[in-house]
Amino acid sequence: MTGHTKPQPEYDIILFDGNCMLCSRIVRFVIHFDPKKRFRFAALASEAGHDVLERALAGGGSTQLHAQPGRSRSNGDVTGAVVPGTERDRTGAARPDTFMLVRGSRIYVKSRAGLEVVRRLRAPWPLLYALIVIPRPLRDRVYDYIARNRYRWFGQYDSCMLPTPDNKERFIE
Repeated sequence: MTGHTKPQPEYDIILFDGNCMLCSRIVRFVIHFDPKKRFRFAALASEAGHDVLERALAGGGSTQLHAQPGRSRSNGDVTGAVVPGTERDRTGAARPDTFMLVRGSRIYVKSRAGLEVVRRLRAPWPLLYALIVIPRPLRDRVYDYIARNRYRWFGQYDSCMLPTPDNKERFIE
């Protein structure tokens, strides 16, 4: 063998809003329909979530990522210093505020992240991946509408979701 490639993790990482009840329900749903344990989870606001995102943005030099820094590609994966769905906190620091899937050095956001997740779940959920034919701007408009209203419709926890002893190993700390 000539040259060494950096081994990719055997799992993808879902970054989610740990205070959002809808997001926490989605995580529990994924855990239930992911018997092969393909996914790990980290709250966006956690140190682990920030570390995962920083490593993905910094790394790997994937030739599959051709977007300019901070620009979203039409297929929903991104690279660069700014991630779509990123807001600024009171200090001006970037704070991602969208559902994300990290697969190696690829980052999927919003509707594309959700579709990539269901694609890898137990049947019948992969059938939903057929929604990929809907143009991304339209899918993301629906995603944004739900995201804007998620706390009002589904509620909000005072602190991040805590894993149960049965699924603790699936959460990155």
